[in-house]
Amino acid sequence: MIGSNAFNYVNVLKKAADASWTRNEVIANNIANATTPGYKRKDIEFEGYLRRELMKDGLTGKDLNQRVANVRLDKLGTRIYTDQSELLYRLDGNNVDINTENANLAENQIRYYALLNSMTQEFSRIKSVLSKG
Repeated sequence: MIGSNAFNYVNVLKKAADASWTRNEVIANNIANATTPGYKRKDIEFEGYLRRELMKDGLTGKDLNQRVANVRLDKLGTRIYTDQSELLYRLDGNNVDINTENANLAENQIRYYALLNSMTQEFSRIKSVLSKG
């Protein structure tokens, strides 16, 4: 992590990209276990932690940059959990729907590349400012 609040936006993007990478691994594991009897699909929680940090301390009405600057990075973790463990799509107890997982994988890959693109653009802006200064 870059050690300054001025770079907190990039740090938050990195945390989000890390979470997206982890979600990609979890979804790939779900797909790999689509035919495993008794397997329950898994997912990760990240967005809730980010939302909580962005909305803390009554900063909801303030500028987004102000809210991002105040995010505590140590509060932005991920938690892998078993999703919808009570739902069964098949008689063998497995609740993985391969079509849903493939759609989730495609969505997550788009999110991951969008996050990387945002980080690249932010570093380009920083480089531009530094080269003109």
